[in-house]
Amino acid sequence: MSFLAGLDVGGSSVKAVALTPDGTLLDQANFPFDRTGKLGWAGLVARILGTLQDQQGAAAHAVGLAAPGLAAPDGRSIARMPGRLSGLEGLDWTDFLNLPHPVAVLNDAHAALLGEAWRGAARGFQNVFMLTLGTGVGGAAMVDGRLLKGALGRAGHLGHISLDLDGPRDICAMPGSLEVMIGNCTIEARTGGKFQTTHDLVAAHLAGDQAATEIWLRSVRALGVAIAGLINVLDPEAVIIGGGIARAGAALFEPLEKFVRDAEWNVGAAPVKILPAQLGEFAGACGAAWSACRQRPMGD
Repeated sequence: MSFLAGLDVGGSSVKAVALTPDGTLLDQANFPFDRTGKLGWAGLVARILGTLQDQQGAAAHAVGLAAPGLAAPDGRSIARMPGRLSGLEGLDWTDFLNLPHPVAVLNDAHAALLGEAWRGAARGFQNVFMLTLGTGVGGAAMVDGRLLKGALGRAGHLGHISLDLDGPRDICAMPGSLEVMIGNCTIEARTGGKFQTTHDLVAAHLAGDQAATEIWLRSVRALGVAIAGLINVLDPEAVIIGGGIARAGAALFEPLEKFVRDAEWNVGAAPVKILPAQLGEFAGACGAAWSACRQRPMGD
């Protein structure tokens, strides 16, 4: 049976899905890897694709791959991703996987929004943006039904807007960015070393730790103000929130709703919807599969 393969290379694992062209899920799995080894994760991707094809009893009709960084103009590799996943930059996935048809390579946050637009919370919206809250803060935007990419593929890096001119610089050199304010990459700095992960911070907040509550709500307020500002720029129907931090559930979404409404420009219309992502950690893999199908439609 013909199927689409979607692969999403993250900071510590590869997410993989097998889907029919109409979006029916056939299989999905998450494979962790040791990020200290050079290109070990790339070999894992090849093995995962082989496993998917063995399980489906056929070669994938189309393969898509999502990864952090800026995709190359020809869509065959990630052209720029400093500081993470050594060996990723410039790796031609079509050649590496020895496939007869090009692998569709795209930014992981772009892929996540495409996945949610295909099978998740962004279905039916023409104007929507997404923030993925995890180690960093990824982002992507769709305007009038088209994914924003920009001249170099930087469009949608919403986690790198500045909220504090005097704040520390993030991986993209932006001072006091949204990523600095809420990304797991700064949790130790933001909590004076008290917490190692955002999950630990939220757990302490829910347990009644007042200091944890102050830190957490300041982070969520920064997110809310950023969202309200981006609403002014992009004028969306909805905002989708995904990533590992989004699993905090009501501890995130209840105060976030209040902070957004406090700063949102009231133009007499219904408030912009704030929705949790539906596809979880597999959104990027689903979006990669969708992009691959667009690149190589069934029948080609």
